[in-house]
Amino acid sequence: MAIITLHEMEFYAFHGCFKEEQLIGNYFTVDIEINTNTDLAETEDDLSGTVNYQEVYNLVKDEMAIKSKLLEHVVRRITDKLIKSLPQIESCRITLSKLHPPLGGKVNKVSVTLAKSA
Repeated sequence: MAIITLHEMEFYAFHGCFKEEQLIGNYFTVDIEINTNTDLAETEDDLSGTVNYQEVYNLVKDEMAIKSKLLEHVVRRITDKLIKSLPQIESCRITLSKLHPPLGGKVNKVSVTLAKSA
């Protein structure tokens, strides 16, 4: 069993409850921890024996392009998409962060984390 982590993937997207957020957009980061069996990749040096990082990135990018009001909704869509699309994932933990959210004061980011097993 191995943990594959993609750190701070950055996207510009249009998520938020305020109309302005869905028009102007904001920066978001996504961190993903994937639990998977990498025995074949470790011994055979074969990509088919692990999770392809490019596929993970592209799936996240596609979901981030779909507007949502809530981070909870986006992170659930990403989690479901990864587990459905990449059957070698045994479980994953995803943190979605909105950078500098419009909360009326200085806040560096807000985050939602979701963990799910296949």
